[in-house]
Amino acid sequence: MEFVNTFWALVPPIVAIVLALITKETYSSLFIGILVGALFVSGFSPVGTLDAMITKGFTPAISDNAGIFMFLVILGIMVALVNSTGAAAAFGKWAARHVKSRAGTLFATFVLGVLIFIDDYFNCLTVGSVMRPLTDRQKISRAKLSYFIDATAAPVCIIAPISSWAAAVAGFAKGAGAQNGLSLFISAIPYNFYALLTIVMMVYIACSDMDFGPMKIYEDRARIGEKMTEALEEQADACRENPRGRVMDLVIPVAFLILACVLGMLYSGGYFTRESQAYGNFVEAFSQSDASIGLLYGSFATILFTVVFFLLRRVLHFKECMASLPEGFCAMVPAIMILTCAWTLKAMTDSLGARIFISQLVESTAG
Repeated sequence: MEFVNTFWALVPPIVAIVLALITKETYSSLFIGILVGALFVSGFSPVGTLDAMITKGFTPAISDNAGIFMFLVILGIMVALVNSTGAAAAFGKWAARHVKSRAGTLFATFVLGVLIFIDDYFNCLTVGSVMRPLTDRQKISRAKLSYFIDATAAPVCIIAPISSWAAAVAGFAKGAGAQNGLSLFISAIPYNFYALLTIVMMVYIACSDMDFGPMKIYEDRARIGEKMTEALEEQADACRENPRGRVMDLVIPVAFLILACVLGMLYSGGYFTRESQAYGNFVEAFSQSDASIGLLYGSFATILFTVVFFLLRRVLHFKECMASLPEGFCAMVPAIMILTCAWTLKAMTDSLGARIFISQLVESTAG
């Protein structure tokens, strides 16, 4: 095919990125990028385009990454369960008694975002629910809170070896020919300048309470107590009140999740298997672990523990726990859709030989 191993292999992601910047709409931009790639792969055959999108794109993207999707769904259920207990509201009240300034509130938001490093979506949902009442009390705009949460979540997760990002990136690296995707991910952490510099910037903004650009407009409105829009008022209801909820109903499940995911990754790396070369060797087992499988082990154990824990504490009834399942799934649908489209777009560029074209380009430049 005339489009294979040429610059045309880079056109689908370029189209997706440009459209996303212009339209500010993710799903349609990714889909159009996938469509362009499928057209190139099939030589502009209508039937071949549809076949490429389904058999070479969406189907393998879903089947090959089912573990990560299940992990995300379980995290969504975790958030729904914790919110149902009123633990987020209880934590917000506890924090309000100890954090008395705007700078302290922003720094507490940053610290909580750093501690919840398992997944950026889980991070945003949890930190947003917990810190929203506190930031409202300190007259910090929702726009600044959203920026702080998002600008902390993604950089922290992309440099955390125990995270859904680690699983996804390790999978990409392994598919690109790396012998050990997770080891490559860990070795690349010091060179992830965007994540590291963004984290430093968040600390500076929190301590200085600096505002710039359009953010200053929202902050000025929030300082004079301008009323929230109806949409934001509806979002505030997500932080539910429950007289039985306590701070430990948030802290204990999250701490158990982190511990269980670490143990799950060690197990997948052969740490507990006598026949494995990594038996009893923490570093070796961790570097050889399958992140997507290890995270799935940990999240499954955590969801079972959390349901039993809440039932024993009588903070939730069994039916309330089960009602959180579809609610948590719905919360993670946007993330799953974006990942599916992103992996499908990658499959299109792989079919067009983007890796070969880039490697040849780099070799010719280096030579």
